[in-house]
Amino acid sequence: CLFEPGLWTSVGHSHLAVKVVLHREGNFGRTEVIENTLNPDFVRKFVLDYFFEEKQNLRFDVVCLLQSFLGQTFCTLGEIIGSAGARLERVLSGIPGKKCGNIIFTAEELSNCRDIATMQLCANKLDKKDFFGKSDPFLVFYRSNEDGTFTICHKTEVIKNTLNPVWQPFTIPVRALCNGDYDSHDFIGEFTTSYRELSRGQSQFNVYEVLNPKKKGRKKKYVNSGTVTLLSFKVESEYTFVDFIRGGTQLNFTVAIDFTASNGNPAQPTSLHYMSPYQMNAYAMALKAVGEIIQDYDSDKLFPAYGFGAKIPPDGKVSHAFPLNTDCENANCVAIEGVLEAYYECLRTVQLYGPTNFAPVINQVAQCAADVTDGSQYFVLLMITDGVISDMVQTKEAVVNASSLPMSIIIVGVGPAEFDAMEELDGDEVRVSSKGRAAERDIVQFVPFRDYIDRSGNQVLSMARLAKDVLAEIPEQLLSFMKSRGIEPRPALSNSPATHITVHL
Repeated sequence: CLFEPGLWTSVGHSHLAVKVVLHREGNFGRTEVIENTLNPDFVRKFVLDYFFEEKQNLRFDVVCLLQSFLGQTFCTLGEIIGSAGARLERVLSGIPGKKCGNIIFTAEELSNCRDIATMQLCANKLDKKDFFGKSDPFLVFYRSNEDGTFTICHKTEVIKNTLNPVWQPFTIPVRALCNGDYDSHDFIGEFTTSYRELSRGQSQFNVYEVLNPKKKGRKKKYVNSGTVTLLSFKVESEYTFVDFIRGGTQLNFTVAIDFTASNGNPAQPTSLHYMSPYQMNAYAMALKAVGEIIQDYDSDKLFPAYGFGAKIPPDGKVSHAFPLNTDCENANCVAIEGVLEAYYECLRTVQLYGPTNFAPVINQVAQCAADVTDGSQYFVLLMITDGVISDMVQTKEAVVNASSLPMSIIIVGVGPAEFDAMEELDGDEVRVSSKGRAAERDIVQFVPFRDYIDRSGNQVLSMARLAKDVLAEIPEQLLSFMKSRGIEPRPALSNSPATHITVHL
């Protein structure tokens, strides 16, 4: 990503020469100096690598030419990208009792080539290579490098026993085509083309003679070893996660926390729900780690939060989807801090019980997701649990049903329990199935929190490691849903014109 800041100030002097300094794990970069204006529009851009799954903290200092401090602001890269139209406005501060002005950031993704090419080729009258049969031909594509060498970039399937093969259509990024392994196969021949020639599509210009240099040098009457014909060629743009976020797609974050008795008495230090005055418990750490990143992509910062597996007041009935804020009409909490407050308060009012049922909460979020399938919203459910699922059959059915919706599920296991059964829901190897029906997409990511705990006790590092792993699949899962439904990102949202700055990510 790249972006550039600009600002305007409400107080100051017209002879100021100002610049903006970006700090990111040290002094990262600075803009050019602009003189004699209180409303500078900076041209120099900052280029940063963007990672959805990381909290990338930024600090901007505004200084004048003599290094006098004019103000500063803090934000995350996710906040800029997640703002409407990727445009974030912040008030500068840092000088007590003085208005320092405002600064605006806009961001856009660098325009790397996102085109993908789909093509199909066939061949005719190839040389016979097998002693007892014909040939088993396949195509290998090499792209030329700047140093004159060639790098393999694609290999088609093998078609057995034919001299006139028709290969299946295949898709390849354009950047892979135009910017080896040498198995013991019989060489039929080669030809050279370019992306520009291929992009003409099927025509007389895209019929290539296959030439074998050795045969050509040996036989005077040699013509060719057959021909290869381009049957079709199509180029499409591949949209990115940032395209959808800039177009207004919101991430709706929902939390579900395990309140079963196996967590232990919250009043005892041995409990996984114990509220120590000195540090957060594992539930709070997991919630904060994931939530603080996702909240940057939700404009209203209202997050439904539920508990499951507890007896709740006033009648002491067991519930597997009760609102942490006790409001059955509106389970929303304000920001992640609001979710944490509701969680802590809930520990004082409910009785931990059981069993550990996942399906009710998954179905509840899926019902919300089913109401908004136009690409404007994508739902992320975080479930934090200490034990084995009691309703695995129903949960698998709920996951299969949810896999066709704009929804992802993150499951974080806390405590020392064995979570082997949870791996069944994480469809990285084998897609989850229920009643003979497989999940349409892989939407579940499961991790045990203990794998991410820093040995030195650094909770910030533990949370960063957890978030990086569990959130890494969300962008691809969102894209897989959009692609499966043929949904394209909307044009980037725009606020009132920003005459003072533009920011590119």
